[in-house]
Amino acid sequence: QVQLVESGGGLVQAQAAGSLWLSCSVSGNISSIRAMSWYRQRPGKQREVITNSRADDGYTSYPNSGKGRLTIATNEAKTWLYLQMTSLKPEDTAVYYCNTRAGDALRNVWGQGTQVTVSS
Repeated sequence: QVQLVESGGGLVQAQAAGSLWLSCSVSGNISSIRAMSWYRQRPGKQREVITNSRADDGYTSYPNSGKGRLTIATNEAKTWLYLQMTSLKPEDTAVYYCNTRAGDALRNVWGQGTQVTVSS
């Protein structure tokens, strides 16, 4: 079993420069993790994936045109998952979730979510 706990987020001002980091503590059966991701759910919208990282080779992907403003990273032991966001905009306001798929069945595990509010 894998457990995830997000941290970071809060109220930030939209700005072209600077960045915001979100962290996700990963514990439990880490060796079973096959992929790690960040999702977000904007107000009134469905939860959407914003970036993925493959556990075996570290390959990363950024659906929905996130590449350039988003960076996903892990430490070597995969006990931490990070999301760096730059050039924040009010439309980035959302609850951000870390996610892993573990085991042969690729069982989804979710963190509790962390709110990011970007003011203009």
